[in-house]
Amino acid sequence: KNNMAVTYKKLFHLLIDKGMTNAELMERGGFSANIITGLKNNYVSLDSIEKICKVLNCGVDEILEFLPDNTEEE
Repeated sequence: KNNMAVTYKKLFHLLIDKGMTNAELMERGGFSANIITGLKNNYVSLDSIEKICKVLNCGVDEILEFLPDNTEEE
């Protein structure tokens, strides 16, 4: 069983770079506070990721990255 962990640290750095708050992101993207909670817990739907990318005019690779788990590859 190989799980890839996802981190949204890049998104939070991007928001800081753009001078945008979580609240502004929610308002402009039209989603609830649950999304921000989800980002912090590393669980967000693809639909939400798409909306975030549209708001920030960026690619998926600019807001998330995969962290390999500690298991060896077979």
